[in-house]
Amino acid sequence: MTQTQQVLTIAAEKGLISGADLKPYGLPGSLLNRLHAEGKLMKVARGMYMLPDHDVDPWLDFAIAAKRYPHGVIALLSALAFHGLTTQSPHQVWMAVRYGQMPRLRDKGMRFVTMSGETFEAGVETHIIEGVPVKITDPAKAVADCFKFRNRVGLDVALEAYRDFERQGGDMEALWRYAKIDRVDRVIRPYLVGMGV
Repeated sequence: MTQTQQVLTIAAEKGLISGADLKPYGLPGSLLNRLHAEGKLMKVARGMYMLPDHDVDPWLDFAIAAKRYPHGVIALLSALAFHGLTTQSPHQVWMAVRYGQMPRLRDKGMRFVTMSGETFEAGVETHIIEGVPVKITDPAKAVADCFKFRNRVGLDVALEAYRDFERQGGDMEALWRYAKIDRVDRVIRPYLVGMGV
């Protein structure tokens, strides 16, 4: 098998690839740029490629973000959009990172918030998007986080997310648990009166 065939096979198996995906096979990352120039790969982001005829996942931006910032978690408006809890269509990918791990070089298409301890770790699911493991906050945690970062996302967005979460039969006990972890239980309490909290 030629190097070109190897790269195209890897792209077919993985979906989204970068130079890091070629290293285990002893293939140079420069092959990606060359194959792109030859029309055998399409460039979807800086240093990231796919096969030209690939049926692109609508959440491709999340996979790109997770590949670029593997320690981050898709959160807030992006997590709401993923779970169908907002009418907002964020033009940036919102990602939570641990305190002290804020990337020095940031993409214009990214929006970061910092969290620590259980606030960062709680309520994280892993979804496979374009062959990439992508960490995303679950619906209840996404709503609680929006109340925590209401000054960044807007209280109206947090309230809309809460209403959609309730309408979809969301797990209110989980929301209350995450609200306490995020220390916004007093903020959310008036909306959870039906729970007797």
